[in-house]
Amino acid sequence: MKSLSLGPFLVASAPVGSRDFAITRQCFPKQLHFNSHSVVSSSYLRRCYATLSVVPELQEKEVFDGEKASLLVKELRKSFDLGRTKSYEWRVSQLEGIAKMLEEKEKEIAEALYKDLSKPALEAFISEFSQVKGSCSEALQELKQWMKPEKVNTSITTYPSSAEIVSEPLGVVLVISTWNFPFLLSMDPVIGAISAGNAVVLKPSEIAPATSSLLANLLKDYLDNSAIRVVEGAVHETTALLEQKWDKILYTGSARVGRIVMAAAAKHLTPVVLELGGKCPAVVDSDINLQVAARRIIGGKWACNSGQACISVDYIITTKEFAPKLINALKEELEQCFGKDPIESKDMSRIVSPAQFTRLAKLLDEVSDKIVLGGQKDEKKLKIAPTIVLDVPQEAMVMQEEIFGPIMPIITVDNIKDSFSIIKSKPKPLAAYLFTNNEQLKKDYVENISSGGMLINDTVLHVATRGLPFGGIEESGMGSYHGKFSFDTFSHKKSILYRGFEADTSLRYPPYTPKKEKLLKAIINGNIFGAILILIGWS
Repeated sequence: MKSLSLGPFLVASAPVGSRDFAITRQCFPKQLHFNSHSVVSSSYLRRCYATLSVVPELQEKEVFDGEKASLLVKELRKSFDLGRTKSYEWRVSQLEGIAKMLEEKEKEIAEALYKDLSKPALEAFISEFSQVKGSCSEALQELKQWMKPEKVNTSITTYPSSAEIVSEPLGVVLVISTWNFPFLLSMDPVIGAISAGNAVVLKPSEIAPATSSLLANLLKDYLDNSAIRVVEGAVHETTALLEQKWDKILYTGSARVGRIVMAAAAKHLTPVVLELGGKCPAVVDSDINLQVAARRIIGGKWACNSGQACISVDYIITTKEFAPKLINALKEELEQCFGKDPIESKDMSRIVSPAQFTRLAKLLDEVSDKIVLGGQKDEKKLKIAPTIVLDVPQEAMVMQEEIFGPIMPIITVDNIKDSFSIIKSKPKPLAAYLFTNNEQLKKDYVENISSGGMLINDTVLHVATRGLPFGGIEESGMGSYHGKFSFDTFSHKKSILYRGFEADTSLRYPPYTPKKEKLLKAIINGNIFGAILILIGWS
């Protein structure tokens, strides 16, 4: 792709975004082959980004380049064109394969998530495993209903007729997932793509190598490899994939890479779904159950992959008068959750990589004089204690970019409604939260704050609520998925009108006489009585 280069991502000293897929800080040699339906990157074998030193050359594996990517897409498109993926039976068989995989490999999945993120077993189960299981169960339960054509009423202008909307699969789709919830954000969209009857290529994040490798092996063993593949690797592999024509691309990650994905897709007029994140605010009023609110904020920040989540609370806005009470409540509840020394807690995930740790440390160093709680760091363990900074300048980097870590700025205002202007001064977030018992404030927040999703008096749970779409707006993304919305995202809604050969009136055909004109206008305007009068010659 000469006109679209990912070259900057290959530079080890390039700026690191919170969820960019391209920078890897550890060496994880792969032993996977293209012929066995997954791919190895030669860059894994030659360079270690942790030390920026050259390691001994290992046995050369087949490189996944543009030519290999093109062959892969052609092979999957052949399977799709033969109709292999379109039947209800095939879709159910693949979903049942995923259900079986979840039943048999829960332990291995938890172990991979721990290797990549030190994610506590219970947190991994709640936030990843159970969510995928729920998505799979819903698809199996509802698929027959989802696939049914939707009947549509027709008008008198097409009488006699019938109409329906048919959901047909798009074709061959690409899912590029990210590292912070590497199992959930890989499998959830794949379930939607399979449910809709597509052939799928999954590109998991190389920054979560254990989960990436596990997905490659599990999907090869449990699913139909003629229509579902996993491509592992980093920048070169992603570039090769983006050069191809897909029928849809779903990407989860940073806005910076999202722009690259969208530019690549535009070359082929390929539609995209982008889940990008942003700075998700939580406005905290004073008329609340403070203990419950503090726990729920912790649940949506520090107990949510150490804040490494696109929907985690990025910053809090509250009043100057209420801030000390909120900080004390958070301090007490944090100690209950993670103990007096949270760095040693087994219930808190680590930072994913040295690169992300360095980025977060720099954010914190810039506002170190504003720390009111926490601030401890352990680079060896890749852990940062839950940290609160108070009234940092708006121009500070911690308020300019998505934090994606365990740092929580608290911004104070004189009046709680002053929070609206602060939120509106920033790009629209993926999620916005409000804690209050004031019904008018709830109404005003819903009406005036634009965000991908919103939750009143809690955090993050809206993404696990059946029947709600998940997606962003503007800078935080485009398109949505989850449940039926995943099925719809990976389907084309084809409009169909059925007519017979009877009642073929001459009114629609030339010559256009004054009587035809009057009659057609009466019919189209719904003036049935007037049409009758014209027909009998009384008008």
